[in-house]
Amino acid sequence: MNKKDVRFITVGAIIAALYTVLTCFINVFNLANGMIQVRISEALTVLPFFTPAAIPGLTIGCVISNLYMGNPIPDIVFGSLATLLGAIGTYLLARIPLCKKNKGAWICTLPPVIANGLIIPFVLRYAYKLPNPLWQLAAGVVAGEIICCCILGGILLYSLRATPLAHELSAAE
Repeated sequence: MNKKDVRFITVGAIIAALYTVLTCFINVFNLANGMIQVRISEALTVLPFFTPAAIPGLTIGCVISNLYMGNPIPDIVFGSLATLLGAIGTYLLARIPLCKKNKGAWICTLPPVIANGLIIPFVLRYAYKLPNPLWQLAAGVVAGEIICCCILGGILLYSLRATPLAHELSAAE
């Protein structure tokens, strides 16, 4: 295994660990599950902007978190799928020149909001048996994702862009 592969795996593992720790921490306050989720770990979904190693890192972190919290199988599968799709979307958008510019980078916070907003309401309805209409469930999920991904993630994105760490993360590509 070459140095680049080791770096990719290491960065992905660190991101998975961070996602898991942050999710389990916020779960103590009952904010990691339910109609309005404020998983502060979702702020990390901006990291594919810097490195593709974040894609498996976020997905594995989500799987581990959902398993640890004892979530139902549909949430483990489809919640992790939503995280995976959001991470891939962020990575792909980050490769568009408009998004690489300072004012356009915020667009990269949207794929996790969209992926979770489309998938998680069905998980809440069918896995958790929440009686709310799907539009209410979607509104709650999107509200939580906007707080975590767009606001907290946006702050993280713009903060990291101004540091040498951004270049170090990009080296994991």
